[in-house]
Amino acid sequence: MSVGVCAPSGFLASATSCGLKRSGSPDLALVVSESDCTAAGVFTQSLVRAAPVLLDEKTLEENASSIKAVLANAGIANACTGEEGARAAAEMQRQTARVLGCLPEQVLVLSTGVIGVQLDLARIADGLKALYPDLSSEGGEPTARAIMTTDTRPKYRSIQVNSGEGSFTLGAMAKGSGMIHPNMATMLAVITTDAAVPAPILQLLLKQAVDLSFNRISVDGDTSTNDTVLLLANAASGVRIESEASISAFSKALTKLTVELAKDIVRDGEGASRLVELQVKGCRSEADAQKIASTIATSMLVKTAIAGGDPNWGRIVAAAGRAGVSFDPDLAILCIASVQVPELELFSDGKPRSFDRQQAAQIFSADELFITLDLQQGEKSARMWTCDLTTEYVHINADYHT
Repeated sequence: MSVGVCAPSGFLASATSCGLKRSGSPDLALVVSESDCTAAGVFTQSLVRAAPVLLDEKTLEENASSIKAVLANAGIANACTGEEGARAAAEMQRQTARVLGCLPEQVLVLSTGVIGVQLDLARIADGLKALYPDLSSEGGEPTARAIMTTDTRPKYRSIQVNSGEGSFTLGAMAKGSGMIHPNMATMLAVITTDAAVPAPILQLLLKQAVDLSFNRISVDGDTSTNDTVLLLANAASGVRIESEASISAFSKALTKLTVELAKDIVRDGEGASRLVELQVKGCRSEADAQKIASTIATSMLVKTAIAGGDPNWGRIVAAAGRAGVSFDPDLAILCIASVQVPELELFSDGKPRSFDRQQAAQIFSADELFITLDLQQGEKSARMWTCDLTTEYVHINADYHT
């Protein structure tokens, strides 16, 4: 079945184990388009940037109109590896090009895993020999599995769009579980589409979608060295994204796809048991709303209260108060809800409201809960997704190989 990055026409993928992961699990993935693609990328904002990030940025600056493939490895991040790491990333590009019979500048590379370890290029070369003959339109799920690190499950999605110009598909895979926070969340993602999209439009729409999805999630407040989202468009459907209507349809679908993948990452946060959708509204600016949302989403006290199913709403209000945004607490309204329990108002007029504490505890214990803070100071809002913080998060990261 064609899923994930293989859902759009003309994309093939395969995965293998080349020995980069100690477990022997799949750790090398290849995504190939049967025709050249326009491409776009959004990358980590960290000052410490992995070799693949720097190489992909340069590649897309020089050639965003004829990308052919993406090679991704898990287990080793190739970050903080100096000139040797830069040469290794470029060699991954060259090795892939030789196997596919294309130019090195038509290949993008991704790495994720332990920082400060040099890549074993011989293993990757052997892995490429196994990947090439296995390329298939059925490779979407194995490829998504091969890029996992501490993830507990593969993450892939697709969406079909029927526009006035015709039907086209977007598909995607992502990895991410820990070190998740905006600018960007610690993750890799590859998105494919069989629509024809000029590279400048593709870059603009990808940045807009990322800002509303992958830049709105937080598991632990940490960002990484390797964060990358790539978008490849191969035009196999014959649908051109150039008119205002088609651009709008593509943008909506891309944002929907990336939001769902972003939520999948938070659901799979290291040790997480609950997904939290947080909306801060009634602000003077979107930046103010985002600042408050981020402060609440990364509050250890808020996250541990949710882990314990404890409706300690005061921690939410307190976090908002230290976000560095001016507002009147007497105007703020705090509400919570879940799929099973209707919205409860917990705080307004500067004091607690009368509410059913058993229902509040039920909401805080739900698999998915919703927190809304309305400051009633303006018209702007922001939405973020976060998760609880459990003891399992500590165990995972205490035991993770360094």
